[in-house]
Amino acid sequence: MTMGAASQTDAEFEGSPSFSDQSVSGQAAGRGWLVAILFVTALVLAPIGSLFFIALGPAEGVWHHLATTVLPRAVATTAWLMLGVGILTALVGVGTAWLVTMCRFPGRGFFDWALLVPLAVPTYIVAYAYVDILNYTGPVQSALRTIFGFETSRDYWFPEIRSLSGAIFVMSMVLYPYVYLTARASFLMQSACVLDVSRTLGSGPWRVFLRVALPMARPAIAVGVSLTLMECLNDIGAVEFFGVKTLTFSVYDTWLNRGSLPGAAQIACAMLIAVFALLWVERYGRRNQRFHHSSSRYRALPGYHLSPYQAAGAMVACALPVFLGFIAPSLLLADFASRRLEDLSSPDFLAAATNSLTLASIAAIITVSIGVLIAYGQRVRRSPLLQAVARVAAIGYAVPGTILAVGILMPLAAFDNMVDGFARETFGFATGLLLTGSGAALVYAYSTRFLAAASGSIEAGLAKVSPHLDMAARTLGRTSLRTLVEVDLPIIRPILLSAALLVFVDCMKELPATILLRPFNFETLSTVVYAAASHEVFEDASLPALAIVLTGLIPVILLARTSRASFRTSSSDRQPRFEG
Repeated sequence: MTMGAASQTDAEFEGSPSFSDQSVSGQAAGRGWLVAILFVTALVLAPIGSLFFIALGPAEGVWHHLATTVLPRAVATTAWLMLGVGILTALVGVGTAWLVTMCRFPGRGFFDWALLVPLAVPTYIVAYAYVDILNYTGPVQSALRTIFGFETSRDYWFPEIRSLSGAIFVMSMVLYPYVYLTARASFLMQSACVLDVSRTLGSGPWRVFLRVALPMARPAIAVGVSLTLMECLNDIGAVEFFGVKTLTFSVYDTWLNRGSLPGAAQIACAMLIAVFALLWVERYGRRNQRFHHSSSRYRALPGYHLSPYQAAGAMVACALPVFLGFIAPSLLLADFASRRLEDLSSPDFLAAATNSLTLASIAAIITVSIGVLIAYGQRVRRSPLLQAVARVAAIGYAVPGTILAVGILMPLAAFDNMVDGFARETFGFATGLLLTGSGAALVYAYSTRFLAAASGSIEAGLAKVSPHLDMAARTLGRTSLRTLVEVDLPIIRPILLSAALLVFVDCMKELPATILLRPFNFETLSTVVYAAASHEVFEDASLPALAIVLTGLIPVILLARTSRASFRTSSSDRQPRFEG
């Protein structure tokens, strides 16, 4: 039978559809996946649309007051904070990435993954810890008074941790791993041929770094710095505790303390425009920067063999960020927690832990499910429209939690009131706040904000699954949905678990949206820590804080293992090396 005859006949192979039926069903399935992704994208964009709608409401003179008194200072403070954090994280992240990638010194293998562990500690917990460490009664100033015989604070000068510079320092020590991770990956993927040519032409280590490696890594560094700035703009716990009144704090203060939701929405809209402008500048700045290997053969990167003094300096340079960003605050938490072990069985701690675990688990399952929908929809129906819609659906990560909270609350509250009014009129009973009073608003915010992390990981995992497996399943009569369930999901199960774990931990640490959207008398581990720090009794929240940190260590360890496995050849001690 010829192919033309096969396409014209109505006969079917036993147990499998005809080619024409497969084509029609495939097109229908593609349209179904497109509709589903469009619906998810609408849910993601709904808070942003609601935000602008709320901002158009009457602000009762609040906006004029904010624009003339609050906003100029908040904008300037936010700009200085982001500038300082951006510069410091770039210096620390790029410097340590170059050392562990290109230099050979004792402990290099340990620092290769240890430099990632500050990611496990939320910025607000580190901020609370450093206030206890560096205040007048803390261990540092107490030791100074003991050693030098000082009696009061007037006898010596000590920097004030509760300041803009203190916020820059603390946030940089927590967020630099974003730059370290992207810069290290870029350095590892650079061509050894290019570096060899530079060395042959007489370039020393500093010249190779500044003239060759750094310009080639600039796109990756820009991505890492952008991520740190997004996290910096999202923070509310640390900046409020330090007394640094940023735009994020202004949204929170205008909403809750001034009682003006439209005013808060107007500030949030200005922040959102600034965020998108930052993303555009980052992409525009690296639009023409493309570097490719000139050879299909990969050679391991050469390394600089450091002298004993240079090696000692490299060890200190790598150890200091790890100590400041993770070890010092963790030791304080462990010390405080050891005095509060009886709180492990307290009803308040158990209730907060249960709420956190429940919300994070539900949000992780929903987020990963939506991520599978987006990633597999692009696999089934390859079209520019679907690709664009999928990118828009991942925009939630760029939206700070405070802004999401403002945009989510109004539509969900309106829905709750509508359902409650209908139930009262029709059935004679009140339903109450079904969504905003049950934690559903928090799950919505978590899923919207962390969808990009899940969908990106799943899309990368599906890309490694051969499309021929899907074709074979479709030939045997499987629909696209059954192909996904029976073929693709079992193959990418480890990736699904990793994505779910990342979302779970992010939800456990999330603070801004949790503060604003949690139901009345509903506490999570993060809100317990925030409340205790607000009342200057951080020691009472040491157990919840330590629980958050230990939970956050799991994905960081997995990330370090994955990263090391991906570049095992580059990190081998058998790499060629040349003297610096």
